[in-house]
Amino acid sequence: MPINSISPHDDIVIVGGGLAGLFCALKLAPRPVTVISAAPLGQGASTAWAQGGIAAAVAEGDSAEAHAADTIAVGGGLVDEAVALGIAREAPARIDDLLRYGVPFDRDLEGKLAVGREAAHSARRIVHVRGDMAGGAIIAALIAAVRATPSIRVIEGYVAEELLSDGETVAGLRIRKAGDQHAKPVTITARAVVLATGGIGHLYAVTTNPAEASGQGLAIAARAGAVIADPEFVQFHPTAIMAGRDPAPLATEALRGEGAALINSHGERFMAALHPLAELAPRDIVARGVFAEIAAGRGAFLDARSALGARFADKFPTVYASCLKGGIDPADAPIPIAPAAHYHMGGVAVDARGRTSLRGLWAGGEVSCTGAHGANRLASNSLLEAVVYAGRIAEDILGQSLATAIHHVSDVGSLNGGLGTNNEKRLRQLMTAQVGVIRDSNGLAGAVRELADIEANATTASMRNMAVTALLVATAAWARRESRGAHDRSDYPTELADAQRTTITLTSARAIATSLGAARAEKIPLMA
Repeated sequence: MPINSISPHDDIVIVGGGLAGLFCALKLAPRPVTVISAAPLGQGASTAWAQGGIAAAVAEGDSAEAHAADTIAVGGGLVDEAVALGIAREAPARIDDLLRYGVPFDRDLEGKLAVGREAAHSARRIVHVRGDMAGGAIIAALIAAVRATPSIRVIEGYVAEELLSDGETVAGLRIRKAGDQHAKPVTITARAVVLATGGIGHLYAVTTNPAEASGQGLAIAARAGAVIADPEFVQFHPTAIMAGRDPAPLATEALRGEGAALINSHGERFMAALHPLAELAPRDIVARGVFAEIAAGRGAFLDARSALGARFADKFPTVYASCLKGGIDPADAPIPIAPAAHYHMGGVAVDARGRTSLRGLWAGGEVSCTGAHGANRLASNSLLEAVVYAGRIAEDILGQSLATAIHHVSDVGSLNGGLGTNNEKRLRQLMTAQVGVIRDSNGLAGAVRELADIEANATTASMRNMAVTALLVATAAWARRESRGAHDRSDYPTELADAQRTTITLTSARAIATSLGAARAEKIPLMA
């Protein structure tokens, strides 16, 4: 949409063109809504790349209670059990919604939804589309539905770089043409803003996420004063395909569900010695196992030759194509892999209705933190959480009289300057090296100081926002003195008996950075 056709005021604005944003817009119809997407719909959203599918207790003999129990077991003791059960109970209804929007989920010979099994699930409850094409099929169906809905206006190619807020209420946002830091920003006032901007994977040098998943939404919420929850918990997918591509293609967990083995360069399986479920252990355990083999110089590979062989191309066409592009035929050779930043369990803190700590601001999907995942996400729960909360947000907005937009808002100004590519590379390498799979106090403290410096000296709004989100992740990781779920501290290898979830604000994160800077200047020993 050209800039001169963007209205200066909208009733409801959704930021993000992935699953959560599009589903929420459809659920709000026929209420007029504007969807702002940094990339053209269908591009730049992690949903489109999701291979596993959606977890839902729809098969005979399965139950929402069993699904919730699996979620809780994996979450490192920090899952909000009521939230997990509520999401599991809503799963069948949301799957029905997606079917009505045209998602062609796989069915068995009897016409029932076909279900597969993934790591740490006690039952086969993952609904797929052609094995590994669920994400793309879901997004394609929702895009078609959105395009056919007159009440939904879509603005593509614009990024939200700042929320308009007085510290208590959000009254709109400032957007700018994506990729052009010199373009004039556009201000839109609104009575309701829904953040559905996705995750933070692109803050890391090795990630399976698109470039748009750089923490922009989390940062603008934090800068407006929103409370952030559990940002230290970053899930690293253990089987990213190492073929020299950024982002790294994903070798879906469903491959291991079908019997593919994890081996090192000597052909030895290594996961059986680390966990009773071996290759189907929780992702954090598998990621650390893969990381250890690589660190020891033995390398790590996913071997599907015996499990799939010639059936690989038909069973998992997306993974097969990614391997071929990297010069690997997975039917005949093991796939080289490494852990990659994949999913953020933390995010903008929200309640059961998707409301943030700021009036007028809701958040859904990966940018939010509902408490459903705790310290470690169960496979294929992310898409389910996104549709459940997108539906709840729409219901909440439709069920209330929205406040009149406030007239006075703080304005910290938008930055203009160079593209900041050197700082981006510096930040991504720093996050992978010091805030990655395995962490320690000195590395985290150094990362916090450097990230604070990057934020303070950012010349673009996007670089500043990346630094803000990275700073929140690093400071929370420094402050958590234990290993739990996806957060592994080599200097604090055990779990604390009385650990709590993290809540943090940007103000408190900056205070930690200042104290660490002072401690370094005065050569005071670091405590974390």
